[in-house]
Amino acid sequence: MSTEPETTESAEPGKPEDAVRSGTPTEGPGADGPGADGPGADGPGADGPGAEDAPGTDDSPNSADTTEPADTTDSTDTTQPEKDTTEPAAAEGSPQLSEAEAELLAQKLERERIEQRKAEKKGPIASGTKLSGPAADLLAAVRAVESGDKPVAAVFDEPRPAPRRPAPEPVRRPQPVPAAPAAPDTPAPQTVDGVRRVLAAGSAPEALAPQVAAALGEGAEELLREDPWQLLRVTGVRPEQADGFARALLGAECRPDDERRTRAVTVWLLEQAALAGHTALELSALATALARQGVPDADTAVQSTLAEGEALVFQDALDEPGARPRTAPSTPAASSAPPAAAGDSVDDTEGEQEEAEEERPVRVLVGLERYALAEESLADGLARIVNSLSKEPSPEWEAAAAAVSGSTAELIRAAAGHGLVLHTGGEASRAEPAALLTVARGLGLRAVAACHTPDGRRRFAALLGAEDPVVTVAGLLAGTEGPGRDAEGALDLDVLVVLDAPQLDVEGAAMIVESLPDGARLVLSGDPAVLWSAGPGRVFADLLAARTCPQVASRTPDPGPLGELVSGVGIGELNQVDAPGKEVVIVPVRDAGEAVHRTVQLVADSVPRALGVPPEDTVVITPGHGGAAGTRVLNAALKERLNPGPGRFGGFDPGDRVAYSPAPGRTVPGQVVGADAEGLHLSSADGAVVVPKERVEQAVRHGWALTAHQAVGSRWPAAVVVLPGDAAQALSRPWVYTAFGRGERHLSVVHGVEQALPRAVAEVTAKPRTTRLPVLLRSQVPAAQ
Repeated sequence: MSTEPETTESAEPGKPEDAVRSGTPTEGPGADGPGADGPGADGPGADGPGAEDAPGTDDSPNSADTTEPADTTDSTDTTQPEKDTTEPAAAEGSPQLSEAEAELLAQKLERERIEQRKAEKKGPIASGTKLSGPAADLLAAVRAVESGDKPVAAVFDEPRPAPRRPAPEPVRRPQPVPAAPAAPDTPAPQTVDGVRRVLAAGSAPEALAPQVAAALGEGAEELLREDPWQLLRVTGVRPEQADGFARALLGAECRPDDERRTRAVTVWLLEQAALAGHTALELSALATALARQGVPDADTAVQSTLAEGEALVFQDALDEPGARPRTAPSTPAASSAPPAAAGDSVDDTEGEQEEAEEERPVRVLVGLERYALAEESLADGLARIVNSLSKEPSPEWEAAAAAVSGSTAELIRAAAGHGLVLHTGGEASRAEPAALLTVARGLGLRAVAACHTPDGRRRFAALLGAEDPVVTVAGLLAGTEGPGRDAEGALDLDVLVVLDAPQLDVEGAAMIVESLPDGARLVLSGDPAVLWSAGPGRVFADLLAARTCPQVASRTPDPGPLGELVSGVGIGELNQVDAPGKEVVIVPVRDAGEAVHRTVQLVADSVPRALGVPPEDTVVITPGHGGAAGTRVLNAALKERLNPGPGRFGGFDPGDRVAYSPAPGRTVPGQVVGADAEGLHLSSADGAVVVPKERVEQAVRHGWALTAHQAVGSRWPAAVVVLPGDAAQALSRPWVYTAFGRGERHLSVVHGVEQALPRAVAEVTAKPRTTRLPVLLRSQVPAAQ
């Protein structure tokens, strides 16, 4: 049964509270239980009742690169026990890490470093502001838990802590190399059997047992009996389904205000917000979402979750126009005011300062620890990079910049004197970071470029004329590509250019910056108009808005009719362009059935005949996995026409085009070669891959048709974008920009949305994500002049 989170890009909330909206709780454990329409027949992020398999309901940022069935690897980092990987070196002859295992291991090691640095900070982060009501209660609960030696009431009498200071430069620790591959642990058979019995008692599908056992670990049977709402830890299970399961087990003891339920629902809502791209939720948005889930006392639910350490609370001061600036507490040495007159109290001055701080706007956020730590680590690492590089001009760099012109010269000069540089532009602008990389290597520096996808790596290597300095981000972090690491665990390089920077989420970005040595240069380059990252955060957009480092905007336009069309979409205009070479073709359709028929006709016949582009070089892009013209239906129709077969290998046949997801947030196009007892054999840009048979259902989809999030970072000679009439609500300017930009030579638009397309381009911009990175950066890095 499927438990994949299949949400929509359009479900990415306009308001944070919309990210955690779900269906109305149901009343029975039978049809409404965890297996009703699958705990995830449409997944946890489908943001509303009736969203099952609707067009556009399957392409959330997080589900874009996942597969239709349940993919329990989404939670491997937090729900599966991991083997010890702290051996100093790998034994000679030990098996090599697979890419997926190496990537998971690298993430685990980086999180350990982040947690260690968090523990080394002296005391809790203090905001220096004064709150009242629920916000103060939340802060009191957290401080009481952190201190461990005072009741909650005593915290309110404490003096207000000093404003948060910039974190000190981190101490880098060596990163150990694992002695053997850390294969994902599978639950013991007896654990799975015990969980199966509990699920049967609660009228839940017994097929969920392996996933539940993997999520809850050893003792899963007892834990699930004591707390049935732990079922929400399984990807794809909804609160109403967990409620039905709990009613079957607990009977009359099952209540909406049960502390176990309110705590589990709170964590689940924060997970849904992460699926929609938020790293945290405002307290008011979380309270509203809890009320929708039938939680009678949202404040108590949040405080219980904080007390158990399952979430963290933050208060961030906002710099708004007209807000009074924060004033540092005066000291005898620093104060220029005259001494207080006899009888005056120092408390008067402190009271005035408190009054000034009360007027400064503050937002209270609640978030999961993993994203909070990643965002703080990212801010600390960026501050270290910005401050560790000498700003002295270099004659060699200046000579290199003088040899070129325009935005290429600007980029070289910016990188010469700054540790962090942002570069923006379209596909043609990639020549500028390529020139920078060539200059850096010519000066004897160890320079490497990292791309989001293997196809991006191929295209950038073609600009350089060499493949050696170009890697994928996943391969660089996993250690399977690139220069390796030095004795201190840092990447052995001097300059790192990251292409496709908008695809960096907070965890990936934190791993990159924490891996850079002191004095290294980091250049983040990308097109800010494309869809944001699959994971939580909007790192590139936040950095552009923070203006903490030089920004170079490319003046190199994308050529031809396709470049003209896509550039217009980027500024909100859907223009008609002259396409004498059939670079752009619009194919109107009346309904979804006709859209599927015309799509197959274009891929298999029209485009090859008119342009000489074979079917294997054409990609089909549609808003979602479900619906009458989603990826499932389109892939089935394309397979029937291009590679018919019985699907004897788990639904696949040799020659099938596939989209392989080795890890959450990544999609690697490939082709089925065969299958045997080991699993499904694929060929891809990453080389030969064997997908274990138990993971085929979770990690592999047919890949003739993709979603825009799956396609971002790659390009094909021809692209067919399918817009059926029922997908109108899924469209936005970033989606259209991304989809239309996947074709290098040709774009066909199967158009059935009428005026919804120009309206989406003109009016529907990227939906906001709640993040803390701008506030964290503001306290550590001054704005660039």
